[in-house]
Amino acid sequence: MLRQPTPFKLGIVVGIAALVAMFMLTSSSLHAASTIPAGFVEQFADVNGVRLHYLIGGKGSPVVLVHGYAQTGHMWRPLMQPLAKRHTIIVPDLRGTGGSARPESGYDKKNMAMDIHELTNSLGFERVSIVGHDIGLMVAYAYAAQFPQSTERVVLMDAFLPGIGNWKDVWLMRDLWHFHFYGKVPLALVKGRERTYFEHFWNDFAADPNHSIPEADRRIYAKSYAQPGGMRAGFEYFRNFEQDAKDFELFSKTKLTMPVFVLTGEKASGTFLIEQARLTATDVRGIVVPGSGHWLMEEAPQSVIPSIIEFLDGAPH
Repeated sequence: MLRQPTPFKLGIVVGIAALVAMFMLTSSSLHAASTIPAGFVEQFADVNGVRLHYLIGGKGSPVVLVHGYAQTGHMWRPLMQPLAKRHTIIVPDLRGTGGSARPESGYDKKNMAMDIHELTNSLGFERVSIVGHDIGLMVAYAYAAQFPQSTERVVLMDAFLPGIGNWKDVWLMRDLWHFHFYGKVPLALVKGRERTYFEHFWNDFAADPNHSIPEADRRIYAKSYAQPGGMRAGFEYFRNFEQDAKDFELFSKTKLTMPVFVLTGEKASGTFLIEQARLTATDVRGIVVPGSGHWLMEEAPQSVIPSIIEFLDGAPH
């Protein structure tokens, strides 16, 4: 004869079930906040000591799309399906953001590139092209510099390379105070105000704040970084610039030989990143997008997307 559970035990069971459901909802809400594009699937991989969330789809030569700060892999939605017509597209969330884990350390770009390399290896890809925007371009450069034989082509999009040329002219600019904004007090100041903090970047780094990151995307990104450990992880990207500079200075002693395409905004980094790329690579093509600010994918998709596709569709190197 089965004994009926007492109200107390039943309450415990219901409570546990609710907690489990809440945990599953929280852990999946970041990467399920928007619809996964048709032809893509969501995956996780444990690589280089971190659990990465990524989307993968398409067929053909592999391309990795690496997002920057104040965004997640979601930023690549407009590019994913057009590129997937001729390429296998891998879109990870960097360690510390989106659906990926938020470890205490490992945010130097040399190590973050290791994350991506182990991911591509785990998927069976020996050679990939890699596209990076903002912090993602630093990861893309570190990837190509460490694994040149595994890198087909590189796209760098609007920011700068620590340690290369006159990089401190950017690093120490008064308006870029956020490069030095980390620690307990900054974390306390932005807690619960993540969106307010990010509005500075989304608005002030755009040529026109009314033609920048869409409202729906702003909600996704603010929610992502507001998760426990999210803002601390984001600040770690900047805290590691000095180490990145040391690493990149050493990397630059051996120039990249694969094709490198640099896209920048006229109202953002201008020619600076193109000039840096020419100090680090032998085959560099650069375009300054007229009238655009930092958020190239959102501000100038009509020119940026075709340019990236044309470059990546080029003959194998």
